[in-house]
Amino acid sequence: MRPTFDMDALRTMVAGTELGSFARAASQLGRSQSAVSMQLKKLEQQAGRSLFRRSGRGLVATEAGDALLAYARRIIALNDEAAASLGATAAAASVRMGLPQDFFEDVMPDAIMRFARRRPGVHVEVRAGRNYALEEEVRAGRLDIALAFFQPGSDTHGTRLASLPMLWLGWGRLAKSPADDPIALVLFDHPCLFRQTALQALEGKGRRWRLSLTTPSLPGVWAALRSGHGISVRTAHRVPAGIRELGPAFGLPKLPPIELRMLTASELSPAAADLRDVLGDVVRRRVIARNSRRRRA
Repeated sequence: MRPTFDMDALRTMVAGTELGSFARAASQLGRSQSAVSMQLKKLEQQAGRSLFRRSGRGLVATEAGDALLAYARRIIALNDEAAASLGATAAAASVRMGLPQDFFEDVMPDAIMRFARRRPGVHVEVRAGRNYALEEEVRAGRLDIALAFFQPGSDTHGTRLASLPMLWLGWGRLAKSPADDPIALVLFDHPCLFRQTALQALEGKGRRWRLSLTTPSLPGVWAALRSGHGISVRTAHRVPAGIRELGPAFGLPKLPPIELRMLTASELSPAAADLRDVLGDVVRRRVIARNSRRRRA
């Protein structure tokens, strides 16, 4: 007979992996460390395989453990969704979405509002992230859905939603520097596709540059531009008032477009599939349609 995996043990496995510590998982779940150890041992007995190996003071998943972890997340999500739909007193179903900071003021709240009307009571976990991190989170099963930027034609999974122009942006009153002065740049810290593209474009034209400010925060970029601290590269989506395109006026090199793609886990729960559809529709209305109007203007 095939084993029936213990649901509580699966929850412990997922919690310990996501928290990076089974000691922290024990505290969060209100269990003793010995109880957690017994649950993991029970899973290994049911699986007939070693699921974890010791690394330093902690445990890391084996290949079999990684495989079971992916199934555990799906089993838990479907269990909780079923319980919520039947009104059972269990944790609500949960879906996990990742977005670049560019879409936190319009796409994210609109998508959540529409999703809540379709799936009332479902918990939505939203994470801000960089492209490389979001892609890895989806691949590892820690996110169900993500929007991320990619270079056109890059070899990666995901569905292409739009091709957006990249622009040189700065404070509208920023004075043009002498041609021999290095261009002051306000950019995300490494790694970042916008940063990489800006530096490659300038070096390709032999233009000198210097990093004036680096930050992992998009609001930080906008604040630095408003203070006249330099020039940055982003798309035209949700550019704050007072910041405008400076490329042609400053003689800066033309930039290539960047692709916006939707990444999804290999298998989605029904609730996550609904969120995927809602998010795609919101992106088409708020990003793609707006970009088309800008091109016609």
